[in-house]
Amino acid sequence: MSLDEKIARTQALLREIAAQHPDAVLANSFGAEDMVLTDLIARLGLSLGIFSLDTGRLPDATYTLMQQVKERYPAQPVTVYFPQTEATEAYVNLHGINGFYQSVELRKACCHIRKIEPLKRALAGKSAWLTGLRREQSPTRQDLGDREFDADHGLMKFNPLIDWSEKDVWDYIHQHEVPYNALHDQHYPSIGCAPCTRAITLGEDVRAGRWWWENPETKECGLHVKASPLKRPTV
Repeated sequence: MSLDEKIARTQALLREIAAQHPDAVLANSFGAEDMVLTDLIARLGLSLGIFSLDTGRLPDATYTLMQQVKERYPAQPVTVYFPQTEATEAYVNLHGINGFYQSVELRKACCHIRKIEPLKRALAGKSAWLTGLRREQSPTRQDLGDREFDADHGLMKFNPLIDWSEKDVWDYIHQHEVPYNALHDQHYPSIGCAPCTRAITLGEDVRAGRWWWENPETKECGLHVKASPLKRPTV
């Protein structure tokens, strides 16, 4: 399937989501995929909301892009959610500022405070959310479809770029001059918190730079892990 065909199919899905779930929101972590979706939503003039989670540990390049997005897409404001201060302080005082390096459990606990809890607030009262997940990104994402019922949050979840390749994403970005995170040009295909992200080398998996000290099977922060059995209803 050509990129133009994938774009047309993604646009059709975005229009469907906007029509059936007018309160739907895009989770924008300011990665390349999320920027493609932000641009498509803006070009289509859809009223879908956009939010982002500021963990307090993001790279400077991500904050630079956040400002660029605000200026480039004034009609698509990004609502930013932060972790709760008391929970963050308690974790740091007990485990240290970088305690997440000590074990998978402590890393997931940090992700829960900085990402999972703010996500629940961002999704509260919504009927659907969108992500930039792609099937080829990770072993944990091979079975994903373009839509499913997110039982953990009680709403529909859409992955409009699920079948896009990395080349598709970057061809779109370059063709439409979409702003993107400068770290991508420094061999960071996947960007999260600064202390949990590194550049990758030639031949490594695109997610190899995320939590590189862990096994591939555990490399999710919990935002997209299916902790409960999911049903796939007709939408």
